[in-house]
Amino acid sequence: MNLCKSLMIFVSLFAICHPVGADEAMEIGARLEPFFDLRLVDQIEGVEHRLHAPQAAGEAIKFDRPWEGRYCGYITVIQDEGLFRMYYRGLPQAKADGSNAETTCYAVSEDGVHWEKPNLGLYPYEGSSENNIIVSGEAPFSHNFAPFLDANPHADPHAKYKALAGISKTGLMGFASSDGVVWKKLQDEPLITEGTFDSQNAAFWSESEGKYCCYLRTWTGGDFKGYRTISRCTSEDFIHWSKPVEMDFGSPLEEHLYTNQTHPYYRAPHIYVSLAARFMPGRRILSAEQFKQIGGEASYSGDCSDTVFMTSRGGARYDRAFKESFIRPGLGLENWSSRSNYTACGVIPAGPAEMSMFVQRRYGQLDHYLERYRIRLDGFASMHANFAGGEFITKPVRFTGGKLALNVSTSAAGAVQIELQDAEGAPIDNFTLDDSDLFVGDAINAAASWKGSGDVSCLSGKPVRLRFVMKDADLYSFQFRSP
Repeated sequence: MNLCKSLMIFVSLFAICHPVGADEAMEIGARLEPFFDLRLVDQIEGVEHRLHAPQAAGEAIKFDRPWEGRYCGYITVIQDEGLFRMYYRGLPQAKADGSNAETTCYAVSEDGVHWEKPNLGLYPYEGSSENNIIVSGEAPFSHNFAPFLDANPHADPHAKYKALAGISKTGLMGFASSDGVVWKKLQDEPLITEGTFDSQNAAFWSESEGKYCCYLRTWTGGDFKGYRTISRCTSEDFIHWSKPVEMDFGSPLEEHLYTNQTHPYYRAPHIYVSLAARFMPGRRILSAEQFKQIGGEASYSGDCSDTVFMTSRGGARYDRAFKESFIRPGLGLENWSSRSNYTACGVIPAGPAEMSMFVQRRYGQLDHYLERYRIRLDGFASMHANFAGGEFITKPVRFTGGKLALNVSTSAAGAVQIELQDAEGAPIDNFTLDDSDLFVGDAINAAASWKGSGDVSCLSGKPVRLRFVMKDADLYSFQFRSP
């Protein structure tokens, strides 16, 4: 049975956002295209772009070592050839930001779930070198030491890992490492000097843009005035950087964004994911006395924060399709204190169908810890159809490959069908909706087919549109692949 026959009859034409022809077809090749934004969507009816909430998956690590403590923060998680590395600030005392009380700490994991803090023997703490400290005595660079694994194919192997760290007084200094553990300054002068930097400043090599990108802290009014916001600068060599440009959010910024945590999505690195901390200064949920009773200090009781989801495909623009919270503070007063709920920079795989991210809990309290969250692969957002059904059509794209794979989920009563059209929107023979085989189920790599065949190689390199007809279903991503 053709799914479209079971759907409501549409009496209105599709809302066409930006009609485009064959000469404007997007080159997607064989890359994965998740629906984190609507960049590929041209026409839509009865389908919702939906944000999905991740699920708490338990404690990842406790910040319980004497050199770690209540004010650990600015966490980075890196996947590196089967090993996962975690970096974070150790700070056991309040109001000591930018001092030698701060250290940079290190943890490792083989599965991204169970973490160990190795005794590295690199720096002494209170007379003992049995600790996981990788940077110490370098104030203020342990304040916000932000490393990344350099994906530049021409990168020096002795600088396989790079990092930026610093505050407004020092500028952002560059660091490099061959193993991710022993670090050295690249030079004595800062690499980036324009910005306030009073947060975690995320840098990476962009495969799609062919250059280094840094997303850094600035203020909308300058000089710590207005809203905390995000600016971007770029570099061809990691040493010489462009002037920072304030990011565009599509509408005026009306709230503080603290950490930006912008990084390439590991399954589709042409899309940058930002799990930004939305900071609500002065919004007090618990009193100073209540915070003291749960092990906090009064000075960190007067604000609250949560996590929001944004994306970018390069340039000075974030796509903020969803303004609601991505990760809420949750039950209990413990996570309604200042600077709780900041998400680590980095999303990592957690098996064949899930991925993990990490969120600070109970900041400023004696039982401060890092919580793991889990979500479906590509599952930040989807194109969602309810029981009544709906459909959407992409802009023209050019792909390479011979089959179409879908990350898709339906109910028992739901279904998805796909029609391939030419650039002008005419159904292509043998790939019409009547030819399309009904998909019912839940799969990360579902094979699309038409009359039993999934071979689309005859259309490779040609401009095509994809029409998805859906009922009680979510489509998370699609990808054209080799047979």
